[in-house]
Amino acid sequence: MFWVLLLLLLLLAWAAAGTSCTRLCLAAVRTAAAGRRHDLTLYEAAFLSGGPRRVADLTLVSMARQHRLLLAHTGWATVVDPRGRDEMERSVIGAIGPEGQSPIAPVRDAAAAADAVGSLADRLVSAGLAVPLGSRTSVGAAVRQVRLAAVAVLALGAAALLTPAPSELPPNLVALWFALPLTLTLSCLASARIEVHPYSHWASPAGQRLLGVLALHAGSADDRTSLTSVAVRGVRAIGEPDLRAAFGRHDPYWRH
Repeated sequence: MFWVLLLLLLLLAWAAAGTSCTRLCLAAVRTAAAGRRHDLTLYEAAFLSGGPRRVADLTLVSMARQHRLLLAHTGWATVVDPRGRDEMERSVIGAIGPEGQSPIAPVRDAAAAADAVGSLADRLVSAGLAVPLGSRTSVGAAVRQVRLAAVAVLALGAAALLTPAPSELPPNLVALWFALPLTLTLSCLASARIEVHPYSHWASPAGQRLLGVLALHAGSADDRTSLTSVAVRGVRAIGEPDLRAAFGRHDPYWRH
């Protein structure tokens, strides 16, 4: 009876470890694209840092600083120059509407959902810099599953050690059998932390490396109010108090 129970516990431990580690490896392979040599534009940096809404925010801030859009501290956007210089700007102007004035919040939502942002995302995915839509949460979920598997292996090993065993079977040997699947799960977690951590919702590992270079530049003393800072850090990096107030600290995306 003991051997049947021990075999069952071992099979469960290996099944938990093998299944979770396989899922993590597949998710890491899908997201860890090599990425072609690429110089990021500000729009691309914004998308990789914060997704579609970050692109919309960057466009609004850029137009406001060029005095082609007025962003009032009351949370309203007013068109000054109706001629958009690129697809992103035309999306923002179109979202404001023919009256030339609108609350900022719906403009951000509409601009983030525009075809221009979708095309930008597709280009970044093709370049290996952005995470495909179906994989954006898979790595983090796979890592959580491996962690649960490690805990499960520990619990199954403890149950095996607590089960009365034949006197000729040393407990150290039972512990060693369960140490193997535990080592597998811990090794996968360590590899994932090195290769694909942090688990970005938007940027692939190749994209994160490019963002890291931009982030260093955005943190310099003479770059506090630059568009690079807004692209990498979001609206909280806006240096002008009046312009920052237009987005509002109570905005649910303030920390994005």
